[in-house]
Amino acid sequence: MGQGKARRTRPPRPGPVIDELRRHAGHCEAARRELECFTANRQRMDYPAFRKQGLCVTTGVVEGACKSVLGCRLKRGGMHWTVNGANAIIALRCAIDSNRFDGYWKRRAAQS
Repeated sequence: MGQGKARRTRPPRPGPVIDELRRHAGHCEAARRELECFTANRQRMDYPAFRKQGLCVTTGVVEGACKSVLGCRLKRGGMHWTVNGANAIIALRCAIDSNRFDGYWKRRAAQS
């Protein structure tokens, strides 16, 4: 590694992780649950194929979106939120920023 530069690591392919979980699933409940999850979602973890398609597989984009969409709204000076209140604002912000505001209200009205 260079001076002060972090080495990039890529997520492992799911196959070796699934193999290791299988070794432990017989005697470890947590490993069994994770094995079920990894097996059911294996097709969603094909990161090399996603990269070839030009898709982003890093968390930086999601973390940045959370900071700009949620953090700016929820962390203004003097604001205090209950969990329910924060969740409601988060749902609204996400609906607005993803151009799904009208659909959000239709779903909310149908739930009432």
